[in-house]
Amino acid sequence: MARLIETPTVIPAAGEPPKIIEEFVGMVNSGNSNVSVARMKSPAGWVEPGQTPEFDEITVVLGGMLRVETRAESFDVRAGQAIMTSPGDWVRYSSPEDGGAEYVAICLPAFSPHTVNRDDE
Repeated sequence: MARLIETPTVIPAAGEPPKIIEEFVGMVNSGNSNVSVARMKSPAGWVEPGQTPEFDEITVVLGGMLRVETRAESFDVRAGQAIMTSPGDWVRYSSPEDGGAEYVAICLPAFSPHTVNRDDE
């Protein structure tokens, strides 16, 4: 059955300076545990703690540049590009350039604060 998601839920974000997370589909806004879809707006200079999530994450950058660091390499993902990360891999996201970044994150299963496994700050 089709279901219209009229508005996202704004969720508190990790990292500094604060970014905006608007969850359209996921545990909070729609009650889905199998997938989450959220739009992120991170300001210039935003960095979040590293994490070792228990979910796949597909990130599509809509504007600006998102830096994605792994233990092996660093990727500068720009508007029109995407990156995929796998469960169990350490990763850290940031938006170091002027203008920050806007992107969509899709997590399978849905993002959860209990399965993101953030590094101690």
